[in-house]
Amino acid sequence: MKKMNAAVLTQYRKVEWKQADIPEISGNEVLIKVSYACICGSDQHVFMGEFHPRTTLPLIQGHEFAGTIVETGPDVKNHKTGDRVAVDPIIWCGHCPACLRHHYPACTTLKLVGIDLDGGFSEYMKVPENMLYKVTDNIPDEHAALVEVLSIGFHACKRAKVKEGDRVVIWGTGKVGQSILQALRTKTQNTVIMVDILDERLAIAKNAYSDIHIINAAKENAVDKVKELTDGEGVDIAFEAVGHTLDLPGVVNPVRGCIQSIRGGGTVCVLGLSSEPSPIVMKELIWKEGIIMTSRVSHGEFAETIDNMNRGILKPDAIVTDIMHPSETQKAFEMLEEEPHKHLKILLKFKQ
Repeated sequence: MKKMNAAVLTQYRKVEWKQADIPEISGNEVLIKVSYACICGSDQHVFMGEFHPRTTLPLIQGHEFAGTIVETGPDVKNHKTGDRVAVDPIIWCGHCPACLRHHYPACTTLKLVGIDLDGGFSEYMKVPENMLYKVTDNIPDEHAALVEVLSIGFHACKRAKVKEGDRVVIWGTGKVGQSILQALRTKTQNTVIMVDILDERLAIAKNAYSDIHIINAAKENAVDKVKELTDGEGVDIAFEAVGHTLDLPGVVNPVRGCIQSIRGGGTVCVLGLSSEPSPIVMKELIWKEGIIMTSRVSHGEFAETIDNMNRGILKPDAIVTDIMHPSETQKAFEMLEEEPHKHLKILLKFKQ
């Protein structure tokens, strides 16, 4: 069996750069030589053991990655060696009630490459052809690895039915919040507001899109400021992309803040994967006859993301704070945990 190098999670909070078997392909599978992979918020939770017992060790993480096809199985029809591709990591069952309604992100047994089985933090990775999206020559390899996270933003916009003229607030300026912002600016040019407690992350958003408004919720009343910026009316749509929150005196919980920020009949779309209950007051939503909904992963938005990236409309470099060698994956996880204000999206560069 031929060998490759991979960043292997051998125990929770410990990644080792070590040799592993290069996957053998068959049927409709392709073998990809990984160029870049990204560390996602979910990867951080897996690293810390928060997905146990869903995850089993040893595990090669990584569900955001891109590369070049170096081998194709006998049943592969639409791809060839040399194609540059981004990989949609979602695996659905196809027969649960959600799948039968073609609502694949709600699959009862949804699995992701890099979480439920080995992923892209390795020199080579095999996937079935149906998980591939071709990447145009205009898109550099490091941007191709960001297609997955940016597609989450496009999916959230689709779920919330964003349209031109909508005024929007995004609570949370991490990886997902920044991805929603990028997708939003292809949908509406009206008021967009970003809320966080980290000035450094707010600055990333503001530097990319100078026309947006930013609010540090630890320094001023975010709901009051949102109302002020929307002439007292509130926004049409509020996205919650914080997840785990810090309970700070006088600072509203992000989900409740979203509810308080919308206009009558507005929409709250929650993406933050918090394990803790969110304290909300339902009558605040009911009085507005507002809609509260959720968004999870993506649902075919890779094509839309690649198209916008190809046309130069998106700003993928804006969310990348570090590029590191994959042998430093352990260090990268520690940086994200210890200094979240300094690091956002870390790319692992496999390409030599």
